[in-house]
Amino acid sequence: MMYSLGIDVGTSALKAALFDETGTALSSSAKEYELLCPCGGYAEQRPEDWWLACCSAIKTVLKHAEVRPEQIAAVGLSGQMHGLVMLDKNGAVLRNSILWCDLRTQPQCEEIERTVGKERLVEITANRAAAAFTAAKLLWVRSNEEHIYDKCSHIMLPKDYIRYRLTGEIATDVSDAGGTQLLDVEKRTWSGEVADKLHIDKSLLPKVYESVEISGLVSRTASEATGLSIGTIVVAGGGDNACSAIGTGVCSDGKAFTTIGTSGVVFVHTSKMLRDKEGRMHTFCAAVPNEWHVMGVTQAAGLSLKWFCENFCEGEKARAASLGEDIYALTDALAAASPIGARGVLYLPYLNGERTPHFDTAVRGAFLNIGADTERGDFIRAVMEGVAFSLRDCIEVLRASGADIRDMAVCGGGAKSALWRQIIASNYKCPLKRTTSSEGGALGAAILALVGAGAYKNVAEGCESCIRVKDETKPLCADEYEPYYAKYTAGYKRVK
Repeated sequence: MMYSLGIDVGTSALKAALFDETGTALSSSAKEYELLCPCGGYAEQRPEDWWLACCSAIKTVLKHAEVRPEQIAAVGLSGQMHGLVMLDKNGAVLRNSILWCDLRTQPQCEEIERTVGKERLVEITANRAAAAFTAAKLLWVRSNEEHIYDKCSHIMLPKDYIRYRLTGEIATDVSDAGGTQLLDVEKRTWSGEVADKLHIDKSLLPKVYESVEISGLVSRTASEATGLSIGTIVVAGGGDNACSAIGTGVCSDGKAFTTIGTSGVVFVHTSKMLRDKEGRMHTFCAAVPNEWHVMGVTQAAGLSLKWFCENFCEGEKARAASLGEDIYALTDALAAASPIGARGVLYLPYLNGERTPHFDTAVRGAFLNIGADTERGDFIRAVMEGVAFSLRDCIEVLRASGADIRDMAVCGGGAKSALWRQIIASNYKCPLKRTTSSEGGALGAAILALVGAGAYKNVAEGCESCIRVKDETKPLCADEYEPYYAKYTAGYKRVK
């Protein structure tokens, strides 16, 4: 039996989990760290906090697993995409990492599209310039912190900093590199044209691997810090969504998944390169070698419900605390008592702007059609339906681009809600499947690690061995949502 360790560098916590060849989790541990918001719209983290969390999580996993370190064949890496990590010539971190959810770089996005040309940018990088992407962050540092930029010798993504600390290797994988806005996504290599036009020295960029390739070996120093064996294989891994796809079995044409996390993602695997000329969706390299995925993104999915509950559900919070229940079980019950259409209330989930289909960082959310008879449950159901409508918008754009969607999985914290799954399935007009594992990106990273170590001949074989379906939510009353979806799609112009 071969074992692999999956490490997922999330926005709120780092998770490490140990798996066997069947995808069974033997031990896992999550360690939280601080999100730094020095001013409005900024979001940063200290890379050293990720490393300390990584060391602690791995030690905890090894302590509770009946597996010796030398039995672990390989380590796989997953993590939040787009974050900028800058190192000097000695490998020291120069500043806090600027994260995916940081919004400060809109002027740099405009500069990128003006300099490269919007159409040419989409031709090469398959995406419009976005505040989330790494290139805009690098240009912001160059414009605002020149003394730091001048000292920079290497840039990398969050999970790749963990690779660097584990192995000493400066590297990334194609899926994460695609989110930098500096990769030729079709050719799966850094774009000299984009780098030259933006005056970015290509020597700053890490070596790029396919996700299943071996990118380094655990060093003596890392072994002492983590408890892993010296020389343990570390494969390239992937960005969080690319690894979550593998962790839910989405690795071939026709397969897709929806994530209801802080943000919402509709992810579709494709063996051929697809682009949307208007830039309403994202195209990145898949964790499957020489294949791709397309994504639509709702900026505030689970965030919308969390925001509402934190600000307007004091009674439910107190009741949940007194009963020892989950507040979302109580809010689900309130929403379930509201009919389809939430008595006419519409919610537009643009708390942080929007990405698909409206590429607009400035638009903000709204409740529409509130009446004297509107109750708390109507607001909650409207939030759930508004997020579902936004995710449906993503589906429509992806299908229009040629994406093949026949099999839809669902994951993320919001997927725990049977009501929310039902609303989304009904709007998609297709069943939603949940898998037995809740490890997501960590499992995907571990499967990629086992492929790299030779346990499976390819990713598809790994997924077949490790992924099992837990349950399925079928669509109900799908036609009843149509008039409300039509009103929702008109809502963007009303608030813009």
